[in-house]
Amino acid sequence: MTRWPDLAQVKAMDAADPLRACRTRFALPEGLIYLDGNSLGALPVDTPTRIAATVEGQWGTDLIASWNKHGWIDAPARLGARIAPLIGAATDEVIVADSTSANLFKLITAACLAQPGRSTILTEPGNFPTDLYIAQGVAAVLPERRVRTMPAAEMAAAIDGDTAVVVLTHVHYKTGAMLDMAGLTAAAQAAGALILWDLSHSAGAVAVDLGGCHVDLAVGCGYKYLNGGPGAPAFLYVARRWQERLRSPMTGWMGHDAPFGFGDEYAPGAGMKRFLCGTPPILGMAALAAGLDTFEGVAMTDVVAKSRSLGDLLIAGLEQRCAGAGFTLVTPRDPDARGSHVSVAHDHAWEISQALIARGVVGDFRAPDVLRLGLTPLYTAHEDVWRAVEILAEVMESEAWRNPAYAERAAVT
Repeated sequence: MTRWPDLAQVKAMDAADPLRACRTRFALPEGLIYLDGNSLGALPVDTPTRIAATVEGQWGTDLIASWNKHGWIDAPARLGARIAPLIGAATDEVIVADSTSANLFKLITAACLAQPGRSTILTEPGNFPTDLYIAQGVAAVLPERRVRTMPAAEMAAAIDGDTAVVVLTHVHYKTGAMLDMAGLTAAAQAAGALILWDLSHSAGAVAVDLGGCHVDLAVGCGYKYLNGGPGAPAFLYVARRWQERLRSPMTGWMGHDAPFGFGDEYAPGAGMKRFLCGTPPILGMAALAAGLDTFEGVAMTDVVAKSRSLGDLLIAGLEQRCAGAGFTLVTPRDPDARGSHVSVAHDHAWEISQALIARGVVGDFRAPDVLRLGLTPLYTAHEDVWRAVEILAEVMESEAWRNPAYAERAAVT
C-alpha cells in the first residue's frame, strides 16, 4: 500500500509530473479542489473565445455561408477524427453526433437488426441507467427482443447463440471498476455476438484500444474528460468492417448519401456518415473542439500513468487518514482494474459530500450511499488529492457532516 506522504513529498510528485503545465489550460476557480467524478469537465480557458468567435465571426457575420466557409458541415467527422487517437480507433471510425443515449439507440438497434436470428441484448445489472433504459426501449420496439442482465464476473459464460449484442460500460460509473475489454470482446465474438462499449468514463482518462481489442461498436460523451461543456455532443465508433453492414434506425437527412439532393427515399451515406441524424449542433461542437485542444501534445501514456498515481494516493489517504470513519472502498485497488475515479460507501455519503463542498472540495454522490471522487489527469494535482483527504479527515473527526443543512437533498447529485 502507498504510504501517506507529507506535503513536501506531494509537491515533489507534482514538480515531476509531465502533465503539470496542462492545468493552465483550464479556468479552475481559485481555491477550489475539483474532484467531480466526472460528470462535467472543467472549463478550458479557450472555450469562451472559441464560442464567441463562432457566434460573432461565423454565425453573426458569415451566416449561412459558414456551413461551407468555416467547415461546419464537416465538423462531426473532423472532431471524430480528433477523438479517435484517444480511444485507439482509426480516424474514419469515429464521428461526433447527438447524445450518448441517441447513439446507444442507433447502435443497439443496428446490431440487433444485423443479427435477425438472435433475440437477446445482454448487459450488466447496475449498468449506467441510460444504457439499461435504452436497451429496454430497443427491446420494446423490436419484435421478439429482450434484455437480459448478468453480473460482469459471469458475463463471458452467459454469452450464447441467442445473444445479438453485448452492451457494457468500460469503467463503471459508480464503482470505478474497469472491465476486461479484450477478453469480453473476444468472448462475445466467439459466440457470434456483437459487442458495444460505453466509454463515457474512459475516453481521455484511461487506456482504451478499440482497434487492438477488435471492438465492434462504442459510444461515449463529450462533457466528461473531453471537457466539451454541459450537454456536449457525444461520439460513436463503428469498426470499419461493420460500417457498410449496419443501418441506423434514425435515418435523418444528415445521414443520407446526398442530403442536399432532397430525394424522397432514404439512401445511407458512406462510412460513418450514415450514423449521423440531425443538423450538427455547431456551438456545442465549437466548445468540444476547445475541449479537445487541451489534449494537444499530450501522450495518453502520461495520462494513464498519472491517473493511476492519483488513484493510488487517494486510496492510501482514504484508508490511512480516514481509517475508522466508516468508509468502505468500492473501487478496485488494482490500477489495472479501475478507472479514473475512486468511490467509497458510507451511510451518510450525501451529508459528507455536502460538507466537503462547503469546504471547497467538489466530489459527488451516487445513490444510495456512494461518495465518488474523480481524478482528471490534465488538471488534478497530487496536492489537490492530498488536501482533499486532509479536509475529509477533518470533516469525519469533527463530525461536521452532522450539520442539518447538509442533509437537504438537491435535484442534481
